Amino acid sequence: MAALRVTVTGATGLLGPRLVGALRERGEEVTVLTRDPAAALARLGDVRAIEWKLTGEPAPTEALAGRDAVIHLAGEPVAQRWTTGAKRAIRESRVIGTGNLVEGLRLSDPRPSILISSSATGYYGPHGEEPIDEEAPAGRDFLAQVCVDWEASACRAQELGMRVVPVRTGVVLDGAGGALGKMLPPFRLGVGGPVAGGRQYMSWIHTDDVIGLMLAALDGEDWSAAINATAPEPVTNADFSHALGRALDRPSRLPVPGLVLRARYGEMAQIITTGARVVPARPLMLGYEFRHPHLDEALRSAIAPA
Repeated sequence: MAALRVTVTGATGLLGPRLVGALRERGEEVTVLTRDPAAALARLGDVRAIEWKLTGEPAPTEALAGRDAVIHLAGEPVAQRWTTGAKRAIRESRVIGTGNLVEGLRLSDPRPSILISSSATGYYGPHGEEPIDEEAPAGRDFLAQVCVDWEASACRAQELGMRVVPVRTGVVLDGAGGALGKMLPPFRLGVGGPVAGGRQYMSWIHTDDVIGLMLAALDGEDWSAAINATAPEPVTNADFSHALGRALDRPSRLPVPGLVLRARYGEMAQIITTGARVVPARPLMLGYEFRHPHLDEALRSAIAPA
């Protein structure tokens, strides 16, 4: 089977280096679109790096024409205090940035046939205990509406004859960064614990399975709609906290009041103090086998030394 030619955006973020590494292990030819080609090359190694101003211009056709697929990860980090400027950057990087990517695809000849585009379980907004799958409606809060418009921008590529797979990712377990990276210092000190009562659900997933799902979507012609990138067994925040304490062999019962988070993060705290019990119905139906379906093992794997 001939090597695929894959273009990746956001390749220097939390998931990008792992994804690029997995693609290269498969023998694929990787091009990255990045603000800083020199920094991308220093971090990623043997790739082709092409400069792109995400919100300022269509993606350059030299990075798209003749490729087989695009995996789009780029976007302003959500985990920050949501000032007016931050909210604008979060929205524009996803909605305008993805629109600029699709415009670059429209101008490319021959263009790729596949677009795998990041989204988030924030699409569903806060929910209670009921499990929700990919057929559940979108929420109405800020992040949900960003996700709705983000996915709509990506799905415009369907008009170009491309297969589009939005990937609604949950809380990624990776000891090197992201949400888990922020949790590890206090938990290692024995001062971690449930947040805002701990009853809200956390829809988590190990990094290996986020990458695995993207590769499955890359290869599978029947992967052609939004998927939930979450492990099959969401847990409450309290159960997650206790599991992390077990993985670290540290106490994990010191509660963190919601007021503390709201004082620190403002409106953004709602994605920590509320939650949704999101399940990966479509990946399971399509036959994806999770490498890390159980939380205790997934946490041990995520925090193990590289």
